[in-house]
Amino acid sequence: MPDVLSGASIVFDLDGTLVDTAPDLVRALNAVTADEGLAPISAELVRNMVGRGARVLIQRAFAHDGRPLDDDASTALTARFLEIYREGIDRESRPFPGMEDALDEMAARGAELSVATNKPADLSVLLLERLNMAGRFARIVGADTAPQKKPDAAHLFAAAGPGADAARMVMVGDSETDVSAARNAGCPVIVMSYGYTETPAKELGADRVLDDCRTLVHALEDVLAR
Repeated sequence: MPDVLSGASIVFDLDGTLVDTAPDLVRALNAVTADEGLAPISAELVRNMVGRGARVLIQRAFAHDGRPLDDDASTALTARFLEIYREGIDRESRPFPGMEDALDEMAARGAELSVATNKPADLSVLLLERLNMAGRFARIVGADTAPQKKPDAAHLFAAAGPGADAARMVMVGDSETDVSAARNAGCPVIVMSYGYTETPAKELGADRVLDDCRTLVHALEDVLAR
């Protein structure tokens, strides 16, 4: 009987799905906001803010402190944030436990793996290269290299590559944006509950919600078999 994973296209979100990037995002954010007189922001709060880009992250940090930012200030602080973040992009960021083993099993069974992230492409590639993970993926498509960024289905299809078939594609993510992108593409979606989301994972409407990467391969088998 053919392996259900063979020839399947598995598209991953990056931050909060493949890699726990929050510690380095918190470090960069607090370095920027400290210069502006803001108190340090907790890692837990940042986890709920991640996913809409650096500019929004900074704006929300200031809004949390009751200090709205104008466009010029947002632009300058975002540039500074990205500079600091890039310098130590892998200082504390690590793949979630069990994820690398799961990726290796998927690849060994003939699945093609790719990344669709709303992080800039250069930062995404740099991070995955530093963590020795980039070689596992056929394509790494960031917000700035996608035809349209998530939740547009075009981002997922760009990551999945030419001739991608939604019936043989699965999105693995952690947020409402990932679920919406999968629904727009007409493919199943698995949400990792440990990720970065403002809405509780179980309320996102995914086909499966997982707490542990070690159950991911079995969940993929299940949704693909359907």
